[in-house]
Amino acid sequence: MPEISFDSSSTAKTKKDSSALMCTMKKCISLLVVALIASAIAAPAEDAITDLPGLNHTIGFRHFSGYLNGAQGKQLHYWFVESSRDPANDPLVLWMNGGPGCSSMEGLLAELGPYQVNVDGKTLRENPYAWNTVANVLFLEAPACVGFSYDPNDDCRTGDDETSLSNYLALQDFFLHKFPEYRKNEFYITGESYAGIYVPTLAVRVLKGQKDFTINLQGYAIGNGLSSYELNDDSIIFFAYFHGLFGDELWNRLVSHCCTGSRASKENCNFYNSYWPLCIKSVKEASDIVYNEGLNMYNLYDDCPTGTGGNFTRYEADLSNILRKHKHHSDLLQKTKERIVQLGEANLTLDPPCTNGTNLLDYLNMPEVRKAIHIPDHVQKFELCNDEVNMNFKREYDTMKPQYQYLTSKIRGLVYNGDIDMACNFLGDEWFVESLDLRVLEKRRMWHQGGQVGGFVKRFQNLDLVTVRGAGHMVPEDKPGPALKMLVSFLFKKPY
Repeated sequence: MPEISFDSSSTAKTKKDSSALMCTMKKCISLLVVALIASAIAAPAEDAITDLPGLNHTIGFRHFSGYLNGAQGKQLHYWFVESSRDPANDPLVLWMNGGPGCSSMEGLLAELGPYQVNVDGKTLRENPYAWNTVANVLFLEAPACVGFSYDPNDDCRTGDDETSLSNYLALQDFFLHKFPEYRKNEFYITGESYAGIYVPTLAVRVLKGQKDFTINLQGYAIGNGLSSYELNDDSIIFFAYFHGLFGDELWNRLVSHCCTGSRASKENCNFYNSYWPLCIKSVKEASDIVYNEGLNMYNLYDDCPTGTGGNFTRYEADLSNILRKHKHHSDLLQKTKERIVQLGEANLTLDPPCTNGTNLLDYLNMPEVRKAIHIPDHVQKFELCNDEVNMNFKREYDTMKPQYQYLTSKIRGLVYNGDIDMACNFLGDEWFVESLDLRVLEKRRMWHQGGQVGGFVKRFQNLDLVTVRGAGHMVPEDKPGPALKMLVSFLFKKPY
């Protein structure tokens, strides 16, 4: 705060001048009080991370971990990393992983955060493509009971609408009480997978609540998001056939039994909820190949790692979403469990196929790490995904089309997909975006990063549709350089 000084000769001035000076003094004192109050509530010292175990390199930013208030006393854990470039002016990005029931600590420590956990589960390495090189990034674990978030009443039951409400209240707590200095920054809501539901529903709440609580929301970005159950389920059959996962004999049966006029097209085929027994049988056979025969659901061309990782994993959470509309597929999760038992490996749990979160589990359950990030002793052991949340979660939306129609009339959006993901495949999201009937600003073309083709982009009015070549479900993990280039292009309105 600059020093405030006054001219002593002012005492000899007229009463009018003296009165004016008094007003000036009062104004300065008022400004000083406001500044002191603001500085007292900004960047909460109790949430500052001062010594992060395993961090063996120098960082040029501040980071914080603590809790935000959600609905009905729910406590949502956040981890906030400031921009290493210009935190006061750079955008603020909220990141959420999906599930539902899976932790955003995966996004922080394995995908886009500034430090990532090594395979030893004890040390951290620097991520040169971290998103906080260009933005402030807030990682939020939601809903309650996910990761380190908790409900004081131990009630983990929730659904789409309650989750968006809790997330909205948490944002208000963040901007009002924790970091009011960031309320002026441009704000973006982002996430992946089931955040295809989290992000639009939260963004709608923020925009509709602007009169009561202003948040500088400028846009949203969703990676490999679940936007429509129907389009995702219909498109994966096309994706699988044209990626060589099954041959003409099965494909011909699928077309014959599930498509009108025996012609394969997105308009003619119903692989989603057909009532024809032969179609149901053929779709089950195809889905078995895609999801239950050892292929990596998250990255078709990547191997399935082996290892341990807890009793309930992201794979199981996502599989339960993909198959929730298919009662004839209800045996797939059970078959996966039985297959693991048959392998006879005591340490092989549902992390394969095809994720391994052992390093994250080991790191985040270290007592010294919990202490460093201010996790109370009563909070549960960290799990990558929470079985109870997922199984009791009320999925209230089959499509996000109404939400997108509202959002695209007001703010900018980005839908991006790794093009070899089978959990939420690029074709389904492409069909979804095209169904919005938005005005085309730029026809589909290649974009580049580092002298290589990064993928393809098609730009609509207030919505960019992007693919990332060779990336799976977790784009920032698979293709960190192209992912950062894509983010910069979107945030700062630069060409892809």
